[in-house]
Amino acid sequence: MVTGGGWGLPYPPGNHILGSCKVRQTFERRTDVQWLIETFRQYPELAIFLTLALGYWIGNLKFGKFNLGAVTGVLLAGVLIGQMGITISSNVKSVFFIMFLFAVGYGVGPQFFRGLKSDGVPQVIFSVLQCLASLFTAYLVARFLGYDAGAAAGLLAGSQTISAVLGVATDAVNQLPIPADQKTALINNMPVAYAVTYLFGTAGSAWLLASIGPKLLRVDLAAECRKLETQMGGGEAELGVISLARRFDARAFRVTNPQLANKTVGELEAAPREARVFFLRIRRGSALIEAEPSTVIQENDIVLVATRQEVLIEKGSLIGPEVDDKALLDVPAAVVDVVLTNKALAGKTLADLAGQELARGVFLRQLTRVGRELPFTPGTKVDRGDVLTLVGAKRNVDRAAREIGYADRPTNTTDMVFVGLGIVLGGLVGALTIRLGGIPLSLSTSGGALIAGLVFGWLRSVHRTFGRIPAPGLWILNNMGLTAFIAVVGISAGPSFVAGLKQAGLSLFFAGIVVTSVPLIIGILMGKYIFKFHPGITLGAAAGARTTTAALGLIEDVAQSKVPALGYTVTYAVGNTLLTIWGLVIILLMN
Repeated sequence: MVTGGGWGLPYPPGNHILGSCKVRQTFERRTDVQWLIETFRQYPELAIFLTLALGYWIGNLKFGKFNLGAVTGVLLAGVLIGQMGITISSNVKSVFFIMFLFAVGYGVGPQFFRGLKSDGVPQVIFSVLQCLASLFTAYLVARFLGYDAGAAAGLLAGSQTISAVLGVATDAVNQLPIPADQKTALINNMPVAYAVTYLFGTAGSAWLLASIGPKLLRVDLAAECRKLETQMGGGEAELGVISLARRFDARAFRVTNPQLANKTVGELEAAPREARVFFLRIRRGSALIEAEPSTVIQENDIVLVATRQEVLIEKGSLIGPEVDDKALLDVPAAVVDVVLTNKALAGKTLADLAGQELARGVFLRQLTRVGRELPFTPGTKVDRGDVLTLVGAKRNVDRAAREIGYADRPTNTTDMVFVGLGIVLGGLVGALTIRLGGIPLSLSTSGGALIAGLVFGWLRSVHRTFGRIPAPGLWILNNMGLTAFIAVVGISAGPSFVAGLKQAGLSLFFAGIVVTSVPLIIGILMGKYIFKFHPGITLGAAAGARTTTAALGLIEDVAQSKVPALGYTVTYAVGNTLLTIWGLVIILLMN
């Protein structure tokens, strides 16, 4: 009989080998896990990318129609991976955060400065007031519940879904004249409060604005938006999918109507009142002639006419019979995004532009402002930085693009001289410190990068010869910068996160509901009674001041219209800037 060690207990026959294998396998598994943990501790950059991969996967998971989003997913993944006790230099966090803030400023800069003009001032004031309501609601609730400055900053960041607050607040805490262990405690409280309050901050704000907002305004939102719009831009399409419906078309007709003969192209193009009609080409015998305003149309000419498709169907027969002339129809066409930079055109309506020679032969397919497609009417005013998607014969589109501004053609090259210099100059300005009552105050390098992004983004919108950041590059700076920063925050705060969450309890979640809801309700009531905005614009402005794009999408669904986007662009630019700066302000208020 085999006995087991000093206790003299017998092993069951044959099981001593199995027991030994199990011990070995357990030991090997523990060794593998320990090796993995030690590797992540030694190479923390690997932990960051693991956090990003896991966080984006978590953020994309659907719970009905709701998902957490990349930022919250990355934070939760960082907290989980942070349980390994991984140390990451704070400089890594700063590099990614400064990238993010510069990209934010670059994206909203044109609209931020446009909002300072007279026609945007009401929306700027609205946004400032709602942002102040967000700040002071968070401050009062935090004071009432006895939260410290770190928890207050996290409450503000999560309830307003503005992750940048965490970075600016961290910089502000590091400037406070308090011991290092107190700074660490404040900084570790931020992601706890952020994670707990972010859920309602995202889903709750969308629900409140889209469902409760119209009831507070006492309107049928869809009906009100239908009254406002007379002509809408096209909707957002799925990537790789196009519509077979054509809004504009060109067809060939033989001129048999004697009332059209012996008149110039300019006279015929000016005659229709219900639509813009253009003569692009003429076949006269075997010759193809490019139509100019002074060209005289003769009977039996075959003319290529461009206008809205329904006009061609209804009125084309007034010219004469339609002709299938492939050579005449073979006109190079173009669809080009043109950025308006011409000062002389800024502030003019689309009707004003349509009446100028530069617009001859081209049609507006889409109007985009700060990345958002807008509805437009002949009375819609355009400004520098707006993107006009033009369609028409290539020679006409190219001529219009030169007059309007800059043809924003696809490219994959980023002007890194512009980006690097902008971040450095902004950081140097932000690093300047003044003392107020013995308290050191500065924008910090991150705040300076935000301001530099605003200025450089505006410069790019009016001088398109430099500073190019294509959409994929801007996505990397913006999204990668933010989520990598959040990954480091989550990993660093991981060990203290669970304990902080247990200590905070449900009170923090309900505090987030209050801080999310009160400023939005104030904004809705201000829009109706003080600013007297259109209901759709009021809700769009409230979403913009809160920088909640998810809410805007839901509002547009309820409105069955893009009218709410008219209130979103200016307020988004102002809100994105102010709410970020509030990260510094709330730390100063709480201390």
